[in-house]
Amino acid sequence: MADKIRVVVLYGGRSGEHEVSLKSAASVLHHLDRERFEVIPVSIDKAGRWQWNDLRSIDQAHATSLPILADAPEMRLARGASGRGVLTPISAGVADPIEIDVVFPVMHGPLCEDGAVQGLLELTDVAYVGSGVLASAVGMDKDIAKRLAEFAGIPVAPYRVLTRKAFIGDRSSSLAKAIEGLTLPVFVKPCNMGSSVGIHKVKAWDALGPALDDAFRYDVKVLIEQGIDAREIEVAVLEGETPFVSLASELNPNSQHEFYSYEAKYLDPDGARVDLPARLDAAQMERVRSLAAQVFAALECSGLARVDFFLDRQTGQFYFNEVNTLPGFTSISMYPKMMEASGVPYGELLTRLVNMALDRHRQRQALERGYSS
Repeated sequence: MADKIRVVVLYGGRSGEHEVSLKSAASVLHHLDRERFEVIPVSIDKAGRWQWNDLRSIDQAHATSLPILADAPEMRLARGASGRGVLTPISAGVADPIEIDVVFPVMHGPLCEDGAVQGLLELTDVAYVGSGVLASAVGMDKDIAKRLAEFAGIPVAPYRVLTRKAFIGDRSSSLAKAIEGLTLPVFVKPCNMGSSVGIHKVKAWDALGPALDDAFRYDVKVLIEQGIDAREIEVAVLEGETPFVSLASELNPNSQHEFYSYEAKYLDPDGARVDLPARLDAAQMERVRSLAAQVFAALECSGLARVDFFLDRQTGQFYFNEVNTLPGFTSISMYPKMMEASGVPYGELLTRLVNMALDRHRQRQALERGYSS
């Protein structure tokens, strides 16, 4: 049998979604085909240290969330003389450097999903799963993603943008401008966070200031979005000659949660009911899947993305909400569940993502770069 493809599963990271990444990575490690891939677990702790972890110990633990071990050897990733990526321990004698083929970043949120890690991987000239720097950065910024989607003709709910600088400089004036034309309720969202971190549903104007104070803890730019009586619909997209678009699913937060909050997603085991497939008629299902493919193309995504929509209960209109270029891969995450329900099992999905990453890297290497290596 040919040599196995060496896949670095990269997890953790310096973001508010660190713990979610540990759960996603545990699931990915469990489902990667060990007959095809040699798997190398690499973690990034909250201080930014890259660590080379022992796969055998992880496998034996059967944990649903991977640990960040203080005694794991620190390492660096660089471009080797052969043109492949090389993992090298910082401490001499711990392990020998090893060439790797592809990185699977199983990380979410700022400094993980927003183009920062992708840029580093570009500098090392190593193949990696998922979107490149541009789509990753655009997808993480809810404001820019909505602007591009709207430019492509995809409906977007009304929203305003407020910067921390303006808010601190003149709180009352900036608040007045930010809510002009909007009616209660509104949603306050940090532009560059995921997993519903820092999001608030505001039902009274005197609650807007405190909601913004909290949202500005996570980002310097915040959305104030018109609340609508809507259903939450999600679609999974997988890159291909023609993108493969899954059946849509619907999230129904339970009565104790007013929306699909961080608590409903990760802390409350009964936080939401999921309908997969979503309870849509044939025309609605076709419409939202088409919109998801349009978003994937408009934002120039690669590999995979989960595209989220609102379905207005009154008008039947779909509105683009956000895109996740590295969606959750936990055992209960919707991206792999939607793909499985649409005919792509979890293990096959991971294999296809790794192969796509290698193909895309080979195509880029064939380009004239304007410099000699």
